[in-house]
Amino acid sequence: MPTINLNRKVIESILGRHFEDDYLKDRISYLGTDLEKVDENEIIVEIFPNRPDMLSEYGFARAMSSFLKIKKGLSKYNVLQSNEKVVVHKEVAKVRPYTVCAIVKNLHLDDEKIKEIIQIQEKLHITFCRNRKKAAIGIYPLEKIKFPIAYTAKKPQQIIFQPLDSAREMDANEIIAEHPAGKEYGHLLKGADVYPVFIDANDDVLSVPPIINSEKTGRVTEHTNEFFIECSGFDLSTLQLLLNMLVSSFADMGGHIYSMKVEYPKEKYPMESITTPNLEPREMKIDYGYINKLLGLSLSDEEIHACLEMMGYGIKTGTANAGIALVPGYRADILHTVDLAEDVAIAYGYENFEPEIPKVATIANENKLEKFSKNICSMLVGLGFQEVNTYHLTNRKSQCGKMNCDIGVIELANALTEDFNALRAWIIPNILDVLATNKTREFPQKIFDFGAIFKKSADTETGILEHVRLAAATSNAKADFAESKSVLDNIFRMLSMEYELVQDDHPSFIPGRVGRVICNGKKVGYLGEIHPKVLENFNIEMPVSCFEINLSEIFSLLFGEAKS
Repeated sequence: MPTINLNRKVIESILGRHFEDDYLKDRISYLGTDLEKVDENEIIVEIFPNRPDMLSEYGFARAMSSFLKIKKGLSKYNVLQSNEKVVVHKEVAKVRPYTVCAIVKNLHLDDEKIKEIIQIQEKLHITFCRNRKKAAIGIYPLEKIKFPIAYTAKKPQQIIFQPLDSAREMDANEIIAEHPAGKEYGHLLKGADVYPVFIDANDDVLSVPPIINSEKTGRVTEHTNEFFIECSGFDLSTLQLLLNMLVSSFADMGGHIYSMKVEYPKEKYPMESITTPNLEPREMKIDYGYINKLLGLSLSDEEIHACLEMMGYGIKTGTANAGIALVPGYRADILHTVDLAEDVAIAYGYENFEPEIPKVATIANENKLEKFSKNICSMLVGLGFQEVNTYHLTNRKSQCGKMNCDIGVIELANALTEDFNALRAWIIPNILDVLATNKTREFPQKIFDFGAIFKKSADTETGILEHVRLAAATSNAKADFAESKSVLDNIFRMLSMEYELVQDDHPSFIPGRVGRVICNGKKVGYLGEIHPKVLENFNIEMPVSCFEINLSEIFSLLFGEAKS
C-alpha cells in the first residue's frame, strides 16, 4: 500500500477546523486507511489500493470532510468549455492508443502546492497506473503550448527534444539509453517500432509518454497557473477515471476545470471524438435488503442514505422500494452493490458492530480438492517453479483474441473497464500476461497458477460451471514440448496415475507440437508449445512451453468425488 505524507495544516485548513491528535487518530483509522503517524506537522497514512482518489491532501480531505459530516454528500465540479482539442493520429493506435485531456486555469501555486502535485502524480503512477505500464500522466504549463495538439507516434530517431533535467537535445533512443527516466521506464516501449509523442502546433515536443516531459514545454514552476493535462494508456475508461482524480484535486486546490475535445481517426477507433473530463456521477441502484443482510443490520432506507452521504455519495430518490446512489466520477472502486455495502459499514462505524457467537457447532475441515491442489503445487515448487496468482476476472481479448482462438468466455453484463469484462475460461492466457510483464527479468522463467475457471453449462442452477485448473509454463531460449512433458510426467507419477498424450490441433499452439492430456479416457488438459503469433500478440520474445490440466476432473477420477 502506498504511504503518503500529508501536511496537517493544509488538511485542517481545507476542513476548516483544528482537531485533537487522539480524535484524528481514531477517525482516520475508521475511514478505511492505515494510520502510521500524526504529529503537529504531518499525517502519515497508508492508502488502500482501492482508494487512489485519496492520494493527495485534497482528495484525502474531501473524504474526511464527508466522513466527519462537515460537508456531506456529492462534491460537484463545474467543467467549463475550452474549445481546444487534441488530435489522435492513427500511428499511435498500436503503441499507447488512447488519451484523455483537460485544461486547468487559475491555479496559483506555491512550494507546498507544487509538492502536492508531484506527490499525487507519483503516487498515482506507482499504484493506479502500475508504474506507468497501464497509464501515464503529463502536466504542462499552458502558456508554453500552442493548440491544437497532436498525439501521434514516430520512429525514436525522429523524436528529438530536450528532456526534463537535461542540458541538451536528445533523440528518443538516446533518452532511453542515457537519461535516468529513460533507463527506468524505457522497457515499457521495448520492441516498439514507433514511440508515442505529444506535439503542439508549433511542432514542439511536449513529451514521450510514459517516459519524460520536454524541458521547454513540460516544466511546471511556481509561476505556472494554467495547465494542460493529459493521461495516455491502453484503456479509455481507466484513463477517464485517472483524469477525473487529477482535475478534481486541482479544482479543490482552487483551479477551474476546462474540457477538451479529443478527436480519434475513425478508421482505427470505434469513436470519432470524445469530450473530457466528464465528472458527472454514475448511477447505481441501492439494494437496501442486500446491504442489510450482508452487514447483519436493520438500517432504514434513510439511515443507509445518510451513511452513503458520509462517504461522499449523492442520493437520487427512485421508486418506493429503491433509490439511486450517485457515485462520484473520481471513485474507481465502486463496481457492485457490495462496494456500497462496504462504505455503509465504514460510515456506520466498525466500532458499532456487535460481535455475535454463531449458534451452531461445527468442526472445520480443509476442502479436500483444495488440499489435493496444494499438494500438486508443492510438487511444482519442488521442481523449481514459482507460483503466481492471477485474477478470475480478465477480458475477452486476452482469453480469445491474443490466443488466436474463440472459446466460450462468459462476459460481464455491465463491465466498467475493458481490462476486466469477462470470467476466465482458462489460465494459460493469464500466465502469458505474467511472462509478458516480466520479460526483462532473468531467464529461464518457470511459473504456475491454479484456481477456478468458468464455463457455460445448462446443467447448473446459475448456468455457469466452475472447475479448478492448474497451468504451468516454462520460458527460455530452448523451451519445448519435451520440457513441459517431463514436468507433467512427474506430476502423474507422484499421483500414481497413468495418462496419455494424443496429438491434437489447437490454434494457440504450434501445429504438431500440441497434445491432449487424457486420463481414463477423459480429456483433462492440453500440453504444447505456444504459437509464435500468440507470443507476438503478448509481446513475448522467448519461446514458451506449457500445459493446463483440470484438477477437478483428475480429483474426481482419483477419489470419485467432484469438489468435496
